[in-house]
Amino acid sequence: MILRAFEKLPEEFRNDEVKRYYDILYKKRKSLVFKRITDIIISLFMIVLLLLPMLIIAILIKCTSKGPVLYKQERVTIYGKKFRILKFRSMQVGSDSCGELLTYKNDNRITKIGRVLRKLRLDELPQIFHVFTGKMSIVGTRPEVTKYVECYTPVMYATLLMPAGITSLASIKYKDEDRIIGEVDDPKKIDEIYTTEILPQKMKYNLKYIERFGFRRDMYLMMKTVKQVLF
Repeated sequence: MILRAFEKLPEEFRNDEVKRYYDILYKKRKSLVFKRITDIIISLFMIVLLLLPMLIIAILIKCTSKGPVLYKQERVTIYGKKFRILKFRSMQVGSDSCGELLTYKNDNRITKIGRVLRKLRLDELPQIFHVFTGKMSIVGTRPEVTKYVECYTPVMYATLLMPAGITSLASIKYKDEDRIIGEVDDPKKIDEIYTTEILPQKMKYNLKYIERFGFRRDMYLMMKTVKQVLF
């Protein structure tokens, strides 16, 4: 990854708060390049290793509920670029058409196999292809939908100076986000809880990651994610 010149960043990025984090990453430009090389190597290895398990998951989804195997949704990654993120479908077809972008405890839109996939984070596996193509990184801020990016405060844009990630410190801390939201099923209330309580806290962890960015930190977060999933 080559860091774009600050003056060439989107207008909303060019503020003093983002500049502080930009300067941190600028000093670690070589580490950013190494991060991209590492992503390519690990993602290629993981694609080969996970092809059979992903095929099995695809068959289970197809056999247990109607609809496509994969779910696509617009998300935001580095420099505010939009892309269609891939996930194994874990909900009934058309579940997001009701306006609820977040799930809550005992959400009846989630399929039986979907609950298992979400619990083990296996629904995220197709994103390894995004890592290989450069749209995402293995470690980085989880990509938000445009709706929530529009709620960002100036400093939050600093989290978009790097590609979105499959895992992060914030996603580890908030792995049971639906439990935090509770059994609220009112879309407006869910949005309010997320934007005023959960998102600001997640962003604190994401900004902390930028401050401490480095190869060893990435390896630590990868291992911590594996440990959380397994145990």
